[in-house]
Amino acid sequence: MKNIGFLSFGHWSEGPHSMVRTGADALLQSIELAVAAEELGADGAYFRVHHFAQQLASPFPLLAAAGPRTSRIELGTAVIDMRYENPLYMAEDAGAADLIAGGRLQLGISRGSPEQVIDGFRYFGYVPPEGTSDADMAREHTRVFLDVITGKGFARPNPRPMFPNPPGLLRIEPHSPGLRDRIWWGAGTRATAEWTAEQGMNLMSSTLLTEDTGVPFHQLQAEQIQRFRDAWKAAGHEREPRVSVSRSIFPIVTDLDRQLFGRERGSTDQVGFLDGGNARFGRSYAGEPDELADELAEDEAIAAADTLLLTVPNQLGVEYNAHVLESVLTHLAPKLGWR
Repeated sequence: MKNIGFLSFGHWSEGPHSMVRTGADALLQSIELAVAAEELGADGAYFRVHHFAQQLASPFPLLAAAGPRTSRIELGTAVIDMRYENPLYMAEDAGAADLIAGGRLQLGISRGSPEQVIDGFRYFGYVPPEGTSDADMAREHTRVFLDVITGKGFARPNPRPMFPNPPGLLRIEPHSPGLRDRIWWGAGTRATAEWTAEQGMNLMSSTLLTEDTGVPFHQLQAEQIQRFRDAWKAAGHEREPRVSVSRSIFPIVTDLDRQLFGRERGSTDQVGFLDGGNARFGRSYAGEPDELADELAEDEAIAAADTLLLTVPNQLGVEYNAHVLESVLTHLAPKLGWR
């Protein structure tokens, strides 16, 4: 059994075939797709965060708006770039959005990906301390964020406050109990996956790993997941962790599917150069349902994960993306034992 959700980058453009032409379109259609996904029986609606791009950027207004429109589906991010975040302000936003959603947030966070602009986090007012890197800064922001969302007090109260204070040190408000256990780290390497486990965060792994050992992507990712689980056990955490992987999966069941994704048949891994090192990109899956079921059954990382996020081509509109989700849920999930 697997949790199955979608992951949207929330692109918009004025291209001739785009159904998402403005930022407003991207936001409103994201909410509508979350509603449609819940109605279809999917388990999660996740959104990517990219700054300085015509894509979804500030996640908490979107998550807060999707909360009252849904009742069961998980609402999450994959991922928030922690180089750009004020961890205390983020804790307030996250607590509020989680309370609005009734405790359904699943927040994926990370050091971030290659940017649209040079050191974009500097425009947001964040500069790594001397002798440290932007990755160090992202991890420090994460440390503070994880600490304050536990709900423990840390701020000295004013002896003459505007409103009466409870006794002791004050915490970030609003506090949402349980949110700390629903934080995920987007890990791009095996070593980062082990660090994720040590911090007590769930593991989020996408279709890109910033290392390459020569083995197929799904096998490298499966090794990453196993290292995460081993490190989690060694750390002695009490709860069971969660692990998600992302895939582009397009069952071809209509002529339009064939027109749009027929060329993706036979897709293979790609090896490239990213951020100063080798990277391996996972393949896309497209084909007739029986053909796809056989191929997906061989994906070791999907087998090892409890959550599968389907990356969707959001610019094709809500109706078509709901069709893709329905096709996976009805044509593939039962064949593979995911449902």
